[in-house]
Amino acid sequence: MKQVDVLKNKATEQLVHEVDVGIHVVDAEGTTIIYNQKMVQIEGMNQHDVLNKRLVDVFSFHKNEDSTLLQVLKNGEPIKNAKQTYYNNRGQEITTINHTIPIMDGRKRIGAMEIARDVTKLEKLLRENMNRRSDTHYTFDSIIGQSAAISEVVEASKRATRTSSSVLIIGDTGTGKELFAQSIHNGSNRSSAPFISQNCAAFPDTLIEGLLFGTKKGAFTGAIDRPGLFEQANGGTLLLDEINSLNPALQAKLLRVIQEKTVRRVGDTKDKKVDVRILATMNEDPIDAISEGRLRKDLYYRLSVVTLFIPPLRNRRDDIPELAYAFLEKYDHLFGLNVSKIDDQVLQILMQYDWPGNVRELEHIIEGALNVITYEDTISYNHLPMHFRKKLHVKPETIITVNPQITEITDIQPLDKYVEESETIYLKQVLHQFNFNITKSAEVLGMSRQNLQYRLKKFGIKRTQRDDSTGSKES
Repeated sequence: MKQVDVLKNKATEQLVHEVDVGIHVVDAEGTTIIYNQKMVQIEGMNQHDVLNKRLVDVFSFHKNEDSTLLQVLKNGEPIKNAKQTYYNNRGQEITTINHTIPIMDGRKRIGAMEIARDVTKLEKLLRENMNRRSDTHYTFDSIIGQSAAISEVVEASKRATRTSSSVLIIGDTGTGKELFAQSIHNGSNRSSAPFISQNCAAFPDTLIEGLLFGTKKGAFTGAIDRPGLFEQANGGTLLLDEINSLNPALQAKLLRVIQEKTVRRVGDTKDKKVDVRILATMNEDPIDAISEGRLRKDLYYRLSVVTLFIPPLRNRRDDIPELAYAFLEKYDHLFGLNVSKIDDQVLQILMQYDWPGNVRELEHIIEGALNVITYEDTISYNHLPMHFRKKLHVKPETIITVNPQITEITDIQPLDKYVEESETIYLKQVLHQFNFNITKSAEVLGMSRQNLQYRLKKFGIKRTQRDDSTGSKES
C-alpha cells in the first residue's frame, strides 16, 4: 500500500474517534463495523459490546422499525434530524438526534452510517419541566428581616402586586429573587392562576425556544404539538430566571411576545393570544449586560417597568440573627433535634462575615452545623462546617463576646441602633487588642481591609492616644 493511502486510512480512523459526535456504521446485515469513542460515551457501553455484533442483539427498541439505522438500511432513504429513544444492553434509556444515510456501492446498498447527538439528559429535563407547576408556597410573610434595606424592597414589591406590569428583579446569587417573585404572584389577583418558573440558562438555544413558545407537529422530525411555557402560564405569571443568558435572537422573539401578547409555536403559522405577567431576574447589573451584548436594550426597557434590587446579605447584617434562628428552627424540626440556641461567639462571626453566597450560604452553614451537632442544644464554633471556618482565618479564643450576660433592659432602643452601637464597641475592642493594626484586625474579623476601613469611617472610629502608646503605627 502506498504511503499516501496509509496516511489517508490513519487520518480517517483518527478523525472518526476525535469528532464530538457519535458515529455508528453497520453493514448490509445490520452488524456494527464502526463505533467511535463519542458513541461509547453517549450510549454508556464499551466498543467490544457493540463491534461485530448485530444491532438488534445489543440495543432494544419498541420495535425494530424505530431504529433509524435499520430503517435506512431497509428503505435506502436518508433520515435527517430524527429523534430516537432506545435502550442499551443494561436497559438504560438513551435519546439522540440522528442524521442517518445509506452507504452505496454503485446501486448496491452495502450499509448505513449514523451521526448522533446526545440529548438524553436534556430530554429528561424537558419532560420534567413540561409536566411540572412551580410550588408557589412563598408569600411576603416568608421574607425574613426588618432592616431598612430589605423592608424597602418588600414595600416596593407589595405595591407591584396591584398591577400586571413586568417586573425585573436584580440581585446576587442567593439573595432570594424567586422568593420575591412568588410573593408578588401570590399577592396579586393572579394568585389562583399558574405560576411557571424557568431558568433560561438550563437549556441550549435549540431547546429553550420550543420550551418557551411551544412546537407544532411536523415542524421537524419527531416534533409534536406541545404548548410552550407562555401557553401554560396563560392567565398567570411566568418567571424567567437569568434572562440575560438568552441569545439576542431569542430575546427579540421574547420581546415580540410581550409586546403583542401573542405567541407562535415553532413551525406554526398562527398566533395564539396569551395573557401572561412576566417577572424576570438577573444576577448582574443590567447596564453592564447591555453594554457587553448580553441583554437587548429594548427588552430591558420592556421588562423593567418595575425594577427591584434585592440587597446582598452583607448590606443587611441586622437581619443575620433573625435569619440564622429561622434556619435553626427549620432544620431542627426537620432533623428531629432539640437545638434552640446559637452561641454569642458564633453570632458575632456570622455578623462579621461578608457572605458571598448571601442568604443561601447562611442557610447552608446552619444546616451544616446541625449535621455535626450531637447532644448539645447550642450551635458553637466547633459545629460550624470546616470549610467555613477555614475561610474565616479566625481562632475562637480571639473573638471577644459583646454583652455575654443577659440583664434587665432599662433603656429600650431600636434594634438597628443597638446593633450599631454593639458593633462599634466590638470593633474598638478588637482594634485595641491588636494595637490598631488594620491588617491583623481584619484577618481576625474575617473581612477585608477595605471592609474594615469602611466600617471605621462609617462609625467614626479613630486611633486614640492610648492606641498610639501601645506600639503599632499601621493605619
